[in-house]
Amino acid sequence: MSEKKPQTYSNHTRIDPAFHYFLAPVLLITLVATVVHLVRHPHLGSLWRVVLALALVVLAVKARTYALKAQDRVIRLEERLRLAALLPEPLRARIGELQIRQLIALRFASDAELPALVERALTEKLTEKQIKQAVQNWRPDEYRV
Repeated sequence: MSEKKPQTYSNHTRIDPAFHYFLAPVLLITLVATVVHLVRHPHLGSLWRVVLALALVVLAVKARTYALKAQDRVIRLEERLRLAALLPEPLRARIGELQIRQLIALRFASDAELPALVERALTEKLTEKQIKQAVQNWRPDEYRV
C-alpha cells in the first residue's frame, strides 16, 4: 500500500468525486438534454422538465456552497482561537482585522511561522493565494471537502 502524499500548496485543493465527477456532470447533461428536448418538441411538459432540471442544478450548487460556508465559519473560529494562543500581544489585538479568506489561508501555516505570516498578511494585505504560497512548513487540512 502506498503512503499518502504530504499536502502542499500545489496539491491542497480537494475534489469530491461523487460531486465533481458524477452529480455535477449528470445534472448538467440532464439540463442540456431537457433544453434540447424543449427546442425540438416545444410544449408545456418539456418546459417544466427544463425548470425541474435547472432547479436540481441550483439545488446541488447551493448545497455545496452552504457546506463550504459552514466549513469556512468553523475554520474562522478555529484560527481565531489558534491566533489568540500563539500571537504576541500587539498582533493579538489585530486578529479582528484579518479577512475570512486570510484566516482560511493561514490555517496551513505552522505554529512557528504563523506570527510573521500574520504580520505580513496585515501589513501587505496579502491575498489568500499569496498567504498559501508564502507558507514554508505546510500544516495539512485533510478534512475539508
